[in-house]
Amino acid sequence: MSKSTENAQLDQPLDSDVGVGVSGSGTAPDPSSPTAGTFPQKSQQVEYFDADGNPEPPFWLESIKHQGKAPFHSPEEPGGYKVFRNVKDYGAVGDGFHDDTAAINLAISSQNRCGGGDCPSSTTSPALVYFPRGTYLISTPILPYYYTQLVGDAKHPPMLLASDKFDGMAVIDVNPYIPGKGPLAQWFVNTSNFHRSIRNFIIDIRRVPSNKQQGTGIHWQVAQATSLFNLTLEMSREAETGHQGIWMENGSGGVMTDLTFNGGKFGIWGGNQQFTLRNITVNNTHTAIYSLWNWGWTYQDIKFHDCQVGFEIATGGITLDNQTAGAQAIIDANIKNTPIFIRTSQPSSGSLAGSIVLNNVKLTNVPIVVGALDGSVVLAGTTPSSILPEGEPATTTMTIESWMQGNVYRGTNPQGTFVQQHTDPPHKSSALLDQQGNIVGRCHPQYEDIPLQDVVSARDHGAVGDGETDDTKALQDLVDKYASSKVIFLDAGFYVITSTLTLPIGTRLVGEVWSVIAGKGPAFQDQHNPQVVVRAGKRSDVGILEITDVVFATVGPTAGAIVLEWNVTEPAEMKAGCGMWDSHIRLAGSTGTNLEGTTCPKFGPGGYDQSYAGFLAMHITPSATGYFEGTWVWLADHDLDIKGEEQISAYCGRGILSESKGPVWMIGTASEHHVIYQYNLVNARDHYMGLIQTESPYFQPKPAMPTPFEIDSRYFDPPPYRGNAYSWALNIKDSKDIIVFGAGLYSFFVNYNQEANSRNCQSQILNLSGCSRVGIYSLSTVASNYQLSVEGTGIIQQSDNLNGFASTATAWTE
Repeated sequence: MSKSTENAQLDQPLDSDVGVGVSGSGTAPDPSSPTAGTFPQKSQQVEYFDADGNPEPPFWLESIKHQGKAPFHSPEEPGGYKVFRNVKDYGAVGDGFHDDTAAINLAISSQNRCGGGDCPSSTTSPALVYFPRGTYLISTPILPYYYTQLVGDAKHPPMLLASDKFDGMAVIDVNPYIPGKGPLAQWFVNTSNFHRSIRNFIIDIRRVPSNKQQGTGIHWQVAQATSLFNLTLEMSREAETGHQGIWMENGSGGVMTDLTFNGGKFGIWGGNQQFTLRNITVNNTHTAIYSLWNWGWTYQDIKFHDCQVGFEIATGGITLDNQTAGAQAIIDANIKNTPIFIRTSQPSSGSLAGSIVLNNVKLTNVPIVVGALDGSVVLAGTTPSSILPEGEPATTTMTIESWMQGNVYRGTNPQGTFVQQHTDPPHKSSALLDQQGNIVGRCHPQYEDIPLQDVVSARDHGAVGDGETDDTKALQDLVDKYASSKVIFLDAGFYVITSTLTLPIGTRLVGEVWSVIAGKGPAFQDQHNPQVVVRAGKRSDVGILEITDVVFATVGPTAGAIVLEWNVTEPAEMKAGCGMWDSHIRLAGSTGTNLEGTTCPKFGPGGYDQSYAGFLAMHITPSATGYFEGTWVWLADHDLDIKGEEQISAYCGRGILSESKGPVWMIGTASEHHVIYQYNLVNARDHYMGLIQTESPYFQPKPAMPTPFEIDSRYFDPPPYRGNAYSWALNIKDSKDIIVFGAGLYSFFVNYNQEANSRNCQSQILNLSGCSRVGIYSLSTVASNYQLSVEGTGIIQQSDNLNGFASTATAWTE
């Protein structure tokens, strides 16, 4: 994130009938029937039974003993701070008749949490707010505070039902505007609105009538470490509906997966620096996705059925003060009965004015694939029989293997070519594909079907998680005993370990609102003898290993910490059998790390000794495979637990190093502020990366890369280019079959001074050497003179690809 470079452009939508201030119309059907019927006076509670006729138990998360801790929360709460909060314990009924809004917001806000507009961020008061199965009537917005997960019963997702008198911006509003403080005043800075998740709900806004100025499911203005998944949004299907599923005007995300939108004017109305969407289904919506502005979004596995327009894209803004949608990368799409797949606001007119990449797009009854608002057709689609000469057969289906709009480059030729045409498709290793030939995707595991007795608690087995106690032995004993037989629940807390924790094959580790495992002590302090903090499997181990909702960290100084080493290989019969979802590496900048604003001020005296956060954040070893979705590998640039969010100077030598022979999927990942590089692929093979996002350290070039570390050949550190003072965002060396499908590589500062508007913070940012079958698509960079280099020589100049705040090269291939 870069709060100083936030795009605060969208205080008003493009036109009066787009965005927040529009409502839906029509008679809403019964919430228990997504498609038809009328509402009863009172919803009926539904009972569920197993195959033997016995009452079905709830999701295990509801029933497990709740003993999570927030060890750094202050002040102390009578009876102790509650991390897990069942909304029914706060007065919610969930019968679809009683108004549950106040009870839900009480569950979220109680016990001095961070929200309301006077607290920009905090890691010390996490909350998992749980909704049992049922229907919850909502009359004003649900307001999630910072570091909140809203979680519904994963077995039978509850419904959030907006009443006919609903009044507010959205059923769930994660960043409310503050009345009377100006048009842009909000609770949180949008580009640092981290750590929040919403999962397992049906959100129904069909009762909201057409004559009101409401009708939005979620106002989702967020940044990194955020997720939406397993959601269905039900909206009016009336011709004049103004309902919208998700409204997002700003931010720096982020991942959304496994969402379904039914009805409405817009499924998603979005503006954000970057985002990754996977497994999105939109049915019977006027416009499936409206894109106002971005630097680059990646869409994987999307399905639009019976919509009027698939993508409506604002284009043409290529100056700093006129940003529109910069880059859209779409892979594995299935579009049916939708007259226009993509419509841009302006035709491109022969030069870059919004980049588009299409790959493996299947169309059924889609006459226009790419068109413009003026009616011009850039790429025709299927042909209906009504416009053909009599007797000529209609073409009802077609597949676009690869089509691009924008500037494309090849090899070491610095001259790009503007294209609007079919292109050679990228080579995709079969290892990366599912049985349908699509890039593999896998939803965040929740183990909703297992019984409670198959889950064990870390706290029940001796781990303390108080930020002080050494939990190494307790955690190692726990995973050694139960990895192959139980789901291991890491109750909320801050678990300190002083030597390597090894997770055996079979481990299924589930955190609670990002439980923290942190390496501390002499074992991790020598950068010349680095040691692993958490080891995921041993080298050459084969089997499953899954991690969800966990944060890996250090308690500094830890110059020799390899925070996470990933060794495990997935079983042959289970692609993506080893992975992490909604799990992050967060170094420095939070309470408990000893690497905070007071310890590591940005211009502090005394050298580097007390400000080392790590040697290498994440190492994917040669035999490993891995699926990583929504993983944020962040060396903090500011302190999340100081009210002013003061910038800090902490140091981690390296971001993500992969030597894996694959397959590796990085879906919506980010790596930021590490000294030498953010991503480094060496001798790697069979990687899919889309979208990846990076930022260079704010303190560089003083000190210059690699200071305060040294180039270490044991870990394949790339050398700096001539005159270089900055980290590499992405280095790919001696690697094969790599697809980068969406990349946002940013450089915002020169020694904490914001120079991005001058576009020349650093000279080079991405380098390739000794590679084959590598393709870089939808590459957007900020303030690097060269966007891409080969063998250390700059090739693609950003000045040739100005695309608003960023510069975009639509494709580079060998």
